[in-house]
Amino acid sequence: MKYAKRLALTATTLAAATAFLGTTAGNAAPADTAPKPVKAPAALKVPDGNKLTAVYAARGVQTYTCTDGAWKLLEPAATLSDKRGRAVALHSRGPVWVSTVDGSAVNATAIASSPRTDAVPELLLQATATRGAGVFAGVSYIQRLNTTGGVAPAGACTGTDQTSVAYSATYAFYKPAK
Repeated sequence: MKYAKRLALTATTLAAATAFLGTTAGNAAPADTAPKPVKAPAALKVPDGNKLTAVYAARGVQTYTCTDGAWKLLEPAATLSDKRGRAVALHSRGPVWVSTVDGSAVNATAIASSPRTDAVPELLLQATATRGAGVFAGVSYIQRLNTTGGVAPAGACTGTDQTSVAYSATYAFYKPAK
């Protein structure tokens, strides 16, 4: 019974997110079948044996909180869109990406970074867990590329202030080649 409640809650949460984004499983496009290769710095190269399976544009914010007088990243919050501009996933703290089309998800951890001028760094992330049978099932690596904005405010902060800074990026998802 508790699993049925979890499933119902997940379905309700997914439905609310989908309604918020103005998409439904019936009109949201899956990942392109042949995504275009992405250009990445050598430091962010995905290991051999993995293939590019999806590329999405992202827009959102990087939220920072004041900790001991300095701005520290609290969480990202972004919507990923397909090449037609339709929302297909949400990105949040974890970091985690959750498909609004099929409910699949991937958690990851950063393993390499490449600095950008006036933008959050580009990253190579390795998946730590995946859920569901959809677009994010079996994802092994993620690249955050073409970043703009999202940099923490300069200078000190006080108290428990929080601030959100707009950013955009391209996220490329990889799975093991078969």
